[in-house]
Amino acid sequence: KCRQLTDKPFGVNIMLQAPNAAEIAEMVVEEGVKILTTGAGSPAQYMDMWKAAGIVVMPVVASVALALKMQALGAAAVIAEGAESGGHVGEIHTMALIPQVVDAVDIPVVAAGGICDGRGAAAAFIFGAEAVQVGTRFIAAEECTVSQYYKDQILKATDISTIVTGKTLGHPVRSLKTVFSKTFAKMEADPAVQPDEILAYGTGALRKAVKEGDANGSFMAGECAGMVKKIEPAKDIVEDIIGGAEKILAGAKDLLA
Repeated sequence: KCRQLTDKPFGVNIMLQAPNAAEIAEMVVEEGVKILTTGAGSPAQYMDMWKAAGIVVMPVVASVALALKMQALGAAAVIAEGAESGGHVGEIHTMALIPQVVDAVDIPVVAAGGICDGRGAAAAFIFGAEAVQVGTRFIAAEECTVSQYYKDQILKATDISTIVTGKTLGHPVRSLKTVFSKTFAKMEADPAVQPDEILAYGTGALRKAVKEGDANGSFMAGECAGMVKKIEPAKDIVEDIIGGAEKILAGAKDLLA
C-alpha cells in the first residue's frame, strides 16, 4: 500500500487486475500521489476521480485503440509497451507499436518494451516517443529491493531466456524460463488441467521471486534481459541510457548534415 512505501509518495504504479485495485485507486488520492501509471487493464472507472485530485495519469497501452481511449478519458500521456516487455504483455511489438501510437494520439507517448540501453532509447525517440520506460535493467540496480537471486537470474539470462505464459487465461505474462514458468506452460497446454488449477499454481509466484528469492517463483523480465550484464547504481543506468541515446542521435544528425 502507498503509505508503506513512503510518507509522501510522489509516484505510484497500479496493476489494475490486482484484487485490491479499487482500494489502491482511492488510496492514491488520499495520500496525495502526484503521478500515477497503470498497467494490466483499463483505468477508465477511476480516471475522473484521479483527474479531480490533480493526479497526472499515464496508463500503459498495448494498442492504438486503447491509446485513443485513454486520450479521450484525459490521460496526460500514454506508455506504449511492446510485447518484448516483462510482465503483462500485449500482441504488438515495440518497433511497430510506438510509431502507430505516436501517429494516432496528440498527447506524449512514452516508449516501453525491450529498451535496455541507448540504442533502444534512440530508436524510440526516432519513432516519435518523448520518453522511455525501462524495467528489466533496473531489476539489477543496486537500489532495487528484489531478492539477490532474482538479480542473479537476470544477469545469467540470454536472448532466448524468456517465455510468455497465461495466453489461454487471457493474461499473458513474460518471465524468465524457470521450473515454474515451464510447468505453468505445460499445465496450460494440457486440456485436462482446469484454469482454476493453473491460477492456483501461479498464486503468490511473483512474491516468491521478488521477496523470497525462491527458484519456484515467477521472475518477470523482458526480452532484453540478456543485455543486462552487471549490478550498478540506478544513476549510472540512467546516464548510460540517455548518454548513449544522445551520442547516437548526434551521430545520426552529423551523417545527415
